[in-house]
Amino acid sequence: MAADAFRGRDRYASSVKTSPPEAPEADRPKSEPEPAKHRNPVIQFLSELPGLFIMDLILAVLIKTFLFQAFFIPTGSMEPTLMPGDRVLVNKLPYYFGEPHRGDIIVFENPNGSSGPERSVIGGFFHWLSQGLGVSGQCDPDKPESGCETDYIKRVIGLPGDTVQGKKDGVYVNGAKLDEPYLHDVRTAPFDEHTVPAGMLFVMGDNRSNSLDSRFSLGDVPIDNVIGKAFVIMWPPSRAGLLH
Repeated sequence: MAADAFRGRDRYASSVKTSPPEAPEADRPKSEPEPAKHRNPVIQFLSELPGLFIMDLILAVLIKTFLFQAFFIPTGSMEPTLMPGDRVLVNKLPYYFGEPHRGDIIVFENPNGSSGPERSVIGGFFHWLSQGLGVSGQCDPDKPESGCETDYIKRVIGLPGDTVQGKKDGVYVNGAKLDEPYLHDVRTAPFDEHTVPAGMLFVMGDNRSNSLDSRFSLGDVPIDNVIGKAFVIMWPPSRAGLLH
C-alpha cells in the first residue's frame, strides 16, 4: 500500500508543469526610448511670440497707468527748462500719497474739457498707447484754435488758498516775492491778484511771454486733473538729465 501511495504521488508530481523562475527586474531587457522630436528653434520662437507680445503689452499698460508715463513736449511754453521736441518721463507715485508742491513741474489733463477728435475703439487705444510712449502730441496745446486735446505741462506756482500776483519785479505769493532761478532773468508781465480756490492749482509756464496758463483762459487747474510730476528728460541725449 505504501508503495502504491508513493507511485501515485510521483505520477501527480510529474503531471504538474513548473514554469521557469522570472528573471530579476534588473536583468530584464528594456525597450529603447523613442527618439526625442527636436523642434525648429525658429518655429518654436514664433509660436511663443504672441504670448510674449501680450505679456509685454499688459506690463506696458500697467506701468503707464499706475507708475510712469512718457510725454512729448510740442511747444516752447516751458523754455528754457524744456524745449520743443524733448521727451520727459512723468512719475505718478508722488501724488498717490500727497499733493503737488510749489515749483513742481506737473503734467495735467486739459481742465477745459476738450474732447479732441473722435476715434474708434482701436484708434483710441493706439493713440493712448502712443501717448504713453511719448510719440504723440504733435499739436500745440498753447493755441486754443488748434483743437488739441493733449495734456499740459506747467510749473506749480500757487497752491490752494494762496494769493498770487504779478508785479514789475516778479511774482508774489501771499505777499512774498517768489524766488524763481529757473527763469534765467526772464521777466513776468504784471497780472492782477488772484486767490487760488480749494482743490485747485495756479500754474505757469517758464516761458512767461509765450505760455497759455492760469493767467489766461486755462485758469486754475483741479488737483484731480494732475497726472504726475515730470522728473527727467529722456530725449534728446544731449539734454538728458534730471529736472530740478
